[in-house]
Amino acid sequence: MNKKIKKLLIANRGEVAFSIIKTAQSMGMKTVAVYEMPDSEANYIRLAGTAVMIGDGPVKDYLDIDKIIWAAHKTGADAIHPGYGFLAECADFAAACEKNGLIFIGPSVQVMRRLGDKAATKTIMKKAEIATVPGTGILSSGEDGVREILAFAEKVGYPILLKAVDGGGGIGIREVEGADSARTQLNHARHEVLFAFNHDGIYAEKFIAAPRHIEIQILADSYGKVVHLGSRDCSIQRRHQKLLEVAPASSIPVDIMSAMCRTAIKAARQVGYVNAGTVEFLYDLKTKEFWFMELNKRLQVEHSVTEMVVGVDIIKKQIEIAEGNHLDLQQEDVVMKGCAIHVRINAEDPLNHFWPDGGRTVEIYRPPAGPGIRLDGTIKAGYAIPTVYDSLLVNMTVWGTCWDEAVANLKRALGDFVIVGPKTTIPFYLAICDEPDFKRGIFDTSYLDDHDCLFDAVGKVEKADRNQPSAGKDTVKVSSLRRIL
Repeated sequence: MNKKIKKLLIANRGEVAFSIIKTAQSMGMKTVAVYEMPDSEANYIRLAGTAVMIGDGPVKDYLDIDKIIWAAHKTGADAIHPGYGFLAECADFAAACEKNGLIFIGPSVQVMRRLGDKAATKTIMKKAEIATVPGTGILSSGEDGVREILAFAEKVGYPILLKAVDGGGGIGIREVEGADSARTQLNHARHEVLFAFNHDGIYAEKFIAAPRHIEIQILADSYGKVVHLGSRDCSIQRRHQKLLEVAPASSIPVDIMSAMCRTAIKAARQVGYVNAGTVEFLYDLKTKEFWFMELNKRLQVEHSVTEMVVGVDIIKKQIEIAEGNHLDLQQEDVVMKGCAIHVRINAEDPLNHFWPDGGRTVEIYRPPAGPGIRLDGTIKAGYAIPTVYDSLLVNMTVWGTCWDEAVANLKRALGDFVIVGPKTTIPFYLAICDEPDFKRGIFDTSYLDDHDCLFDAVGKVEKADRNQPSAGKDTVKVSSLRRIL
């Protein structure tokens, strides 16, 4: 049954709220933003037609289902888009929307519950003869959980990874290198997950050394059609959280990539998936094997890098599918053109283990512009960066006809990007653009560990900058790293 959405509430913040609002408004919908007090100066609030403060925060109000439903009723919204993070993968939230007559932009409650336990999801995939990374079920509480970790490690060997059964963004992922660290890492993981997602479900998984992290974007409607939108390579990460993403994934044999795409569609069909989703795999360059890792039941931060190469607005498709429309794409319609690179412009210090640099005020903000450059989210001069949320400021995606051109365009865009005030990841990405392996498209999940030269390059620029006469704020150079640091 089709139902046209008239007013959409975005149950999220920051750059993802900004992107959803823009797409919804382009479709003729009215939009509602919700925010906590620390976000009261955020630009996405001004972009929305209506904004509702839901509490003092931090974080807890964005996780409060009753407050989000209240805001929807108060403003007359008839649908909710959860974005990513917070309540995006919460089946109880989807159920509350359904109970209150609100369209939830995402998969059904039943599918969300089915996928809510990533360990159980792997069991489903095994039954479908889809190869998975060896792992456990949800770990028990207290000392029983520690004993289960030790027993699992005896079977597969150290190191192992602890992961949240729900959520994302690297939250709750902890590496256990030996028996003596199992208890500490489990406690840390549970604390992180409880704060971010209001639950503390953790499972253990075998650590695969230096694989590539490959994603397949899928779209599925309510009538049984499932298509994929090609691949992304998300291997360059810090603390198990993605920093830079590429589309399409390169240097993977055509037959293996085809098999991976077919497996992604099979996985979606296996659970009756509807809406946009991402099937994630680990790929071993040496053995040419790949393993199913998880099916993310939400919009991904890096969705823009796929949109740049296939020309499909994923958020728009999410909304159309939720309205009950047939997916108007055939698999043969999906053609990947050129290459795109997505970077997360975070308020972080690359030379201090990417430690967040929130609490500072943006003194100057000059974003790049031009063909092939896309910015999702926006800040402004005078913006005080909150310390209580994710450090992501803006997403930037660039496109080129080939890999070399995409890297050159990324370097050019970063060179034109000026943010003065906080330390950011911009100089680090500039260093990556000149790194020989990256320029050849050679990287895996161990890339940062194996390329200390990147940090050396940023450090040398920082030292040179301290030896230069300070420039006035209105005459900031835009031709090198030093104006950012």
